[in-house]
Amino acid sequence: MSCPVLPEGFDFTDPDVLQSGIPLPEFAAMRQTAPVWWCAQTPGISGFDDAGYWVVTRHEDVKYVSTHPELFSSNTNTAVIRFNESISRDQIEVQKLIMLNMDPPEHTRVRQIVQRGFTPRAVRSLEDALRDRARKIVEAAVAESQKGDGSFDFVTNIAVELPLQAIAELIGVPQEDRSKIFDWSNKMAAYDDPEYAITEEIGAEAAMEIVSYSMNLAAARKECPAKDIVSQLVAAEGDGNLASDEFGFFVILLAVAGNETTRNAISHGMHAFLTHPEQWELYKRERPGTTAEEIVRWASPIVSFQRTATQDLELGGQRIKKGDRVGMFYSSANHDPEVFEEPEKFDITRDPNPHLGFGGGGPHFCLGKSLAVLEINLIFNALADALPDLHLAGDPRRLRSAWLNGIKELRVRT
Repeated sequence: MSCPVLPEGFDFTDPDVLQSGIPLPEFAAMRQTAPVWWCAQTPGISGFDDAGYWVVTRHEDVKYVSTHPELFSSNTNTAVIRFNESISRDQIEVQKLIMLNMDPPEHTRVRQIVQRGFTPRAVRSLEDALRDRARKIVEAAVAESQKGDGSFDFVTNIAVELPLQAIAELIGVPQEDRSKIFDWSNKMAAYDDPEYAITEEIGAEAAMEIVSYSMNLAAARKECPAKDIVSQLVAAEGDGNLASDEFGFFVILLAVAGNETTRNAISHGMHAFLTHPEQWELYKRERPGTTAEEIVRWASPIVSFQRTATQDLELGGQRIKKGDRVGMFYSSANHDPEVFEEPEKFDITRDPNPHLGFGGGGPHFCLGKSLAVLEINLIFNALADALPDLHLAGDPRRLRSAWLNGIKELRVRT
């Protein structure tokens, strides 16, 4: 099946397409003409030995796939829609140990354990420390800018720091080790970008470094418990706690899902503010509580995840066969005019805002949503207080990725 509105060979997971920007016009055309569309691929190009995947673009359909794990598996082919073509099936299989790639009931068991660290009370307990960290991060960026011409890279000086420090605060990683987590997570997520020269082997090694580091941390807490979430999660192995290796794979999830996504939401949020100055003025004046949700809708840091059909079924008028891969395109769903009035407008007062930037509901709804919203609110409050006149000093440099909406560099000037 071909779609006349797209060029021959167009692929929504092509990293060159996404490096140029999210293809919103193409998504809009698909929602109108072929909301569930078969995208043919050369077998092996995405790491999977099949002929392609289904592109799901409407909000309603993405939410349906998300909330029916009995029909759409995260485990069969993992949630990552496109790997490097050099990846082996064995390397894909290893990733099934990460909670993101589990199905119930195993997913249910692990999530019930780790969600102890993300209760409202647990997140609130971090707020004062993270507010102080946000203020110091912005102050350090101001000091850095004063050394030169007043400009600095927003990504490395601000957006990177608070998510990393929050993860370190959450699981008890010494703050001096946060650069290791940053480096390892970059290597796992940036394999499509030639600037980083990351191979699948380097990415796998980085993942094992995180697992090893985390297992050592878990072992230390078992030996000498502290008042932190690690001690709660690994104090005694069994159904109510994580084994050391399970904790290691949980930290991988935090490093990528918690670090990369929040970092990119903050970076895109700053770019949105500085290209919509009336919204920045509104934010500085009123600090609306709806801001973080709109930033996540606008940014959609995860362009897409996938599921695999567990049986023959119908979706959006198309017959999907058991074993077919199905791509949920959040970037499209979050711009669906059937759900959002003027979706092309960045509006920090948007309410209601039923975006799918934290997932479409169901068992894989983002565990760290409350923490991410807190981080976004804290960092932009600190920026509005200390850098109210910030403006762009260059266009953003985008990450080349098949499924992350990433910004590598965003030059700003005080």
